[in-house]
Amino acid sequence: MNNMTNFINKIMKIFNYEEVGNIDIQQARKMINIINEFFYTNYEGIGKTNALNQEYEYFSDFHKLWELNHEEILSPKIDKEKCEEVADILHQLYIEYDNLFYELYDTASLEKRNICNVRFFTSNQEFRVSINIEKMFDLFEEKPEVFKIKRIYNEPEDFIKNIGLASSGQIDKRIQYAKKSAKVFIDKNIEPYDLFEYFNKDIKNIKVYLKGLDGVGLGKKKIDMFLRDMIVLKVWEEPINSEIIDVASDVNTMKVALRTGILKTKIPLVSSFLDIFCHQYGLIDNKTAIAWRTVWRIWKRKYPNECVKEGPSLLDYLIYKIIGGEFCKEKLTIYECNKGHRFKYKNSRKKICVTCKNKTGESNHSIEVKEKRLPCTDEDGAMVISNSKYVKGKQAILHGIEECPFKNICKPWSNDFVKIRAPKSISIKQGTGWETAYTRKEEGGGGLMA
Repeated sequence: MNNMTNFINKIMKIFNYEEVGNIDIQQARKMINIINEFFYTNYEGIGKTNALNQEYEYFSDFHKLWELNHEEILSPKIDKEKCEEVADILHQLYIEYDNLFYELYDTASLEKRNICNVRFFTSNQEFRVSINIEKMFDLFEEKPEVFKIKRIYNEPEDFIKNIGLASSGQIDKRIQYAKKSAKVFIDKNIEPYDLFEYFNKDIKNIKVYLKGLDGVGLGKKKIDMFLRDMIVLKVWEEPINSEIIDVASDVNTMKVALRTGILKTKIPLVSSFLDIFCHQYGLIDNKTAIAWRTVWRIWKRKYPNECVKEGPSLLDYLIYKIIGGEFCKEKLTIYECNKGHRFKYKNSRKKICVTCKNKTGESNHSIEVKEKRLPCTDEDGAMVISNSKYVKGKQAILHGIEECPFKNICKPWSNDFVKIRAPKSISIKQGTGWETAYTRKEEGGGGLMA
């Protein structure tokens, strides 16, 4: 029972109480029951909360406490000194690499109208899976009829199949999103491309309109990403109020914000098991957008003629796709073969020992992954960065770099460096969601696989 005793004594110390001695099984039994009741059970009369425009019972007494006090407990703050450091790095990248913030995709030389239509009707389908938008542009070039609005409305199942999502799950939801989003434009007798002129080139008004559409699957993040792409790809030129579009928060943009220190919290983020109804996730999501907007404002103020003037959303591709998705991941892999040879490689897909040249499966040879590291934390991390598709190859836009541009801000070599992780979100609904996980006191059971 040493672990339980240590846990109790940590709590006692907070309140300046004397430590307890080793607890026995009876005391442990009572403590675990109390902990379970407080965090994970509810009871008649516990009260109600609102989520997704519906009313739910509180999940537990902790849920009530967390809903009311999570922001004060976490106390997320924007560190403006760190924001300025990041802004200086972005400015340097802007100077050194042409079009770094403006090169998103190979659009297959499609006309602007078609780029917009393809991007719009695939944006609300990006849940549970990521869509390769360049493949969608190629699909349009091969089969333009797939993206005809009336066809999407009349044959939504066929549209889902053609864009490769027939086996991706939640087909009913995908069909609904496709059909309802097509109907929006049929009713207005326009196409997504025409929204720009329809709303007098005002991005703010377009954003408000898209947010107000019911049942089409366009949340804030998807709207921001769609609008960002229209501006970056110059589909819509000379837009008004483009600066209102945020960096679209996700685990990568949040992770980089936390690791660079532009966003800080008083305590480490809690596990998603405790973040009932995603209060922490929503808070950090919002604060992350503010943090990146602060970085952009400082950049624009310090270097008004050498910055992305269109708004913070243009930072998104670099932060989300390149830094967060490639450089700030545990990709450097330490291997060991069954003959005792250890080596490092740029990813976890290596099948041949670099020393004895034996291949996994041949002559009883095997290779085992022993550890994965962030490239910035290892002296050989350059093998990951320099071989990234964004540094080497046809998609390269950061030619020749060997380390993450933010390395000197995060200081991964320092003793106090922590590989901070972004918050995770657990769905309220669906089979493993909170909606199915309730249990009453004294009943027992419950939980995410309920």
